[in-house]
Amino acid sequence: MPSRKFADGEVVMGRWPGSVLYYEVQVTSYDDVAHLYTVKYKDGTELALKESDIRSQSSFKHRKSQSSSSSPSRRSSSRSRSRSRSPGRPAKGRRRSASQSREHKDDKKKAIQETSLALPVLALFKRSENNTKRYNGEPESTEKNDTSCVILEQKLKPDLEINRVLEQYSLRSRKDDKKKEDIYSVKKTFVAVKPIEKVPTKTKELEFGGRIGTFMLVFLLPATVLYLLLMCKQDDPSLLNFPPLPALESLWEGRVFGVFLLWFFLQAVFYLLPIGKVVEGLPLSSGRKLQYRINGFYAFILTAAAIGVLLYFQFELHYVYDHFMQLAVSATAFSLALSIYLYVRSLKAPEEELAPGGNSGYIIYDFFTGHELNPRIGSFDLKYFCELRPGLIGWVVINLAMLLAEMKIHNLSVPSLSMILVNSFQLLYVVDALWNEEAILTTMDITHDGFGFMLAFGDLVWVPFVYSLQAYYLVGHPTSITWPAAAAITVLNCIGYYIFRSANSQKNNFRRNPADPKLANLKFIPTATGKGLLVTGWWGFVRHPNYLGDIIMALAWSLPCGFNHILPYFYVIYFICLLVHREARDEHHCKQKYGLAWERYCQRVPYRIFPYIY
Repeated sequence: MPSRKFADGEVVMGRWPGSVLYYEVQVTSYDDVAHLYTVKYKDGTELALKESDIRSQSSFKHRKSQSSSSSPSRRSSSRSRSRSRSPGRPAKGRRRSASQSREHKDDKKKAIQETSLALPVLALFKRSENNTKRYNGEPESTEKNDTSCVILEQKLKPDLEINRVLEQYSLRSRKDDKKKEDIYSVKKTFVAVKPIEKVPTKTKELEFGGRIGTFMLVFLLPATVLYLLLMCKQDDPSLLNFPPLPALESLWEGRVFGVFLLWFFLQAVFYLLPIGKVVEGLPLSSGRKLQYRINGFYAFILTAAAIGVLLYFQFELHYVYDHFMQLAVSATAFSLALSIYLYVRSLKAPEEELAPGGNSGYIIYDFFTGHELNPRIGSFDLKYFCELRPGLIGWVVINLAMLLAEMKIHNLSVPSLSMILVNSFQLLYVVDALWNEEAILTTMDITHDGFGFMLAFGDLVWVPFVYSLQAYYLVGHPTSITWPAAAAITVLNCIGYYIFRSANSQKNNFRRNPADPKLANLKFIPTATGKGLLVTGWWGFVRHPNYLGDIIMALAWSLPCGFNHILPYFYVIYFICLLVHREARDEHHCKQKYGLAWERYCQRVPYRIFPYIY
């Protein structure tokens, strides 16, 4: 990047974000790392702009129009004419007042033109503020609500109406009108600058340990799943009691792989059914919005009906427990094959369809993080489908299979209280995710991360086979708990769920319609693109209250397993690490996109996840 072009304190012309209009601003500082200028508008608004959005004032000097005054000879001859007046000519006093009135009209029209120039910017701010699909932006100087724009617009309407009448009944000559059009065309050549097309750049900041880290994770993640499942099968699942490795032929069975394929394609059929509403996602870098069919909850109902039919015909669902390890290996093999297909097809994808975080140019890194943002086969969105359907619904089916296996192995007429709690808590979580399916369209997984091995393995293997670890553990290690303990754990889970759901609902409702009267009590920090950062409610308590609720629920899911071993608490330990890492990623991306607004938000809300702790 070359050295900075504009100095601190220099007055320049800055482009308003999202428009083609330039306004006079003053450079206040420069960020050498992000290569952004912090500029200040006349109204006090501070934004961070790229150098390409700033121009010197000299480039906006308009061409001087040719003088319409008469030649000296004509002026002298006019002075030599007779000073006598015809009866129809006005008196001197009246002439002076008419001249003053013309000057007054010109001043008023000039003021109206200035206010009319502010209206497109005002309208732009209103449109972008009510647009729930934008993500982030740069800050304004003060907190606002939606009434200020309406009041200002109402104040400007009378002046604009006067201007319209003056233009319609103007007595100017056509020659003056033509000159005005020439001057206006000159202004347009300077103001209406054609926006520069955004060209996707290479990913420079590598996450997950870069090339070496992602290479190791490709092998470490499947090994972790295998280790956890083997530990649960042991009588003593202590960390120091390393399980013996099974024979390779016992890990694979063609019939089990066929069962997994049947499950995957059954969910694909449910996804393609023309039921449920169709919504638009966030705008892509090209401005295009993809459409998504919201029918995950219907797929869950159809799956429950199919399971009910199998149980009615006495299908042994504990088959899942008996072949749990083989199912995990089958899912791993399928996710690996899917990841290879996704990377190969991404090599032919247009630049604008590549993921912002998976376009590094390094094969292993892009393979892991995902090279293409939204890979689709026709209208079938592979990432969106895998995000909720096979793994999340499969998680509930696995839990049910573990419940039935516990009853069969231990000859129980009803499942244990611990198993009931685990199944109930996690069923509530999955149903909530499917019922609020539309909210996933604004998450980082959909908007930022590409679809590669990380998400494919996470959706198809990690979620169903690791998140069900507590139920799998209870089959081989039954744990009895008292009713008061069960009531306390239930209250803890309800608290976590309330924080999780109310925080997400507050955020999603604000994104969908910030002008909703029901949200009038919420304060926010405005941004240049119209998005607001909530500083009241749950989002004024900590920066990620939904993560806090998630962690509380994760703890409630593990407590029914007792305290004999740490293995069932792997999920809550892993989840804390995952959300702390994701919070760091969120922090990095939000600081880049929000800029100064995010710094102000962090000052208002200092705690990230845990209040008064972190």
